[in-house]
Amino acid sequence: MTHPLDMVRNPQWVKAQITELHELSRKLKDRSLSFMEVCGTHTMSVFRNGIHSLLPDNIHLVSGPGCPVCVTPSSLVDMALELAAQPNVIVTTFGDMMKVPGKVTSLSRQKASGSDIRVVYSPLDALALAKDYPDQEIVFIGVGFETTAPAIGATIQIAAQNNIQNFSVLCSHKTMPRAMRAIVEAGEININGFLCPGHVSAVTGSNLFNFIPEDYHLPCVVAGFEAGDILQGLVMLTRQILDNRAEVEIQYQRCVSLEGNLKAQAVIQEVFEPCDTEWRGFGIIPGSGLKIKKSYSTWDAEIKFALIAPESVPVPGCLCGEILRGVKTPADCALFGTRCTPEDPVGACMVSNEGTCAAYFRYHRDFLSR
Repeated sequence: MTHPLDMVRNPQWVKAQITELHELSRKLKDRSLSFMEVCGTHTMSVFRNGIHSLLPDNIHLVSGPGCPVCVTPSSLVDMALELAAQPNVIVTTFGDMMKVPGKVTSLSRQKASGSDIRVVYSPLDALALAKDYPDQEIVFIGVGFETTAPAIGATIQIAAQNNIQNFSVLCSHKTMPRAMRAIVEAGEININGFLCPGHVSAVTGSNLFNFIPEDYHLPCVVAGFEAGDILQGLVMLTRQILDNRAEVEIQYQRCVSLEGNLKAQAVIQEVFEPCDTEWRGFGIIPGSGLKIKKSYSTWDAEIKFALIAPESVPVPGCLCGEILRGVKTPADCALFGTRCTPEDPVGACMVSNEGTCAAYFRYHRDFLSR
């Protein structure tokens, strides 16, 4: 029996998706379509596989706010830096947060100045540090969408069950639907449909996105991350347009269901609750965040250390906000590739491997001149 991965990686099958997409595009006649991918892993896969160069002239892909590091505001970085400057505090984080600029500096530079800031691969690694260093306060920076929230929530549950009180989370979790709604309702760009994030949908289920076709009559396809997955997703979106349909379809059926991972959802509901939160490039989006519930406030770093989020200050000349909303591309930014590079990023979109600027820089700088 053929494994689904073998199919989407088969060169002949991928070529058939490209052919079908071009055939469908001719039926559009004078129409031009723009589809937005709202997942940083999709963005990186699109550029790594040269998908832009395979598309018909009248079908376009626009990168959206799918990189969790990119949409994290500078105010969170500044709070993490404030913690790192305190005695007996060890700040832990995923590696792609290290170079995100705050108002003055970054975690990477603060670490070089002597603060105890450590990269971990899991929140459980941070919890293990709390056991190993009972006289230190271990703070984990919790960022990400619905994908990472269950693991961080489960770690908080374990800390509570074992009464490990020198562990806490600086929480900046975000949920994708409200940002997608904000993009549509802002009307800054014309979006004809969405490639919905596969990782998020594996947790939440595809039903999470039903509001988009219901409220805005825009088609959605939850796609995987292979080149063949993305191309087939674009075929499915284009078919919906031609059929005058708007619904949520699942291309990524090997990992995504309608209902999602109910156990992971239960952890999120137990530990977190919705809140208003700030997104880089968007400002405050009501109800788009997850904060730690009062019942777990002992493990909420913002409460434990009485932190007050400072005002986020945009970097002069940086277009990360516009890029995250799909209004601009790195080609429009005067800092791109000059003052702003992966080695010395000015904006958050250049920091993470899932950032649009990082994808452009790594794989398609030649694309900028087209």
